[in-house]
Amino acid sequence: MITLNSQLSTRRVMTDPKLLIAFGFGSGLSKFAPGTVGSFFALCLWYPLSFLSLWVYIFLLVVTFILGIYVSNYAIEQTGVKDYGGIVIDEFLGLWIALLIFPVTLLGTLSVFFVFRLLDILKPWPIGLIDRKVEEGLGVMLDDVIAGLFTFSFFVLLKFMGVFI
Repeated sequence: MITLNSQLSTRRVMTDPKLLIAFGFGSGLSKFAPGTVGSFFALCLWYPLSFLSLWVYIFLLVVTFILGIYVSNYAIEQTGVKDYGGIVIDEFLGLWIALLIFPVTLLGTLSVFFVFRLLDILKPWPIGLIDRKVEEGLGVMLDDVIAGLFTFSFFVLLKFMGVFI
């Protein structure tokens, strides 16, 4: 059993609904690259979501953002860590933003996944600034929202330039 701190165990994460959501339904418990594992799980969940109407999908993004702030604040309280790596609800939202209007193709989906992960890991300006300066659950969520928007914008620009993936 993984012990996250003296009071937070894997069992607790898997049985506490707020922690379960914050930890990406358990995907954030990975010992190796929890953000990437969480993003991959989010990608798997995204596929059926991609068939929703645009307005329902956008509503889901807004709900995920609000819920993500709430459960991230709770997870920060429980772990005692500002942005614990196992909190991956932010990866879910960022990736789902990046994939907002793209057709479901394997190459396109994987390309968006890799660019999003690269931005989330490297945290170029202003992503890194937001990650360092914005506190609590909002900070956890906001840097990935920006990474998702940057990824989305990059692929819109490619499409505008005639590069289709």
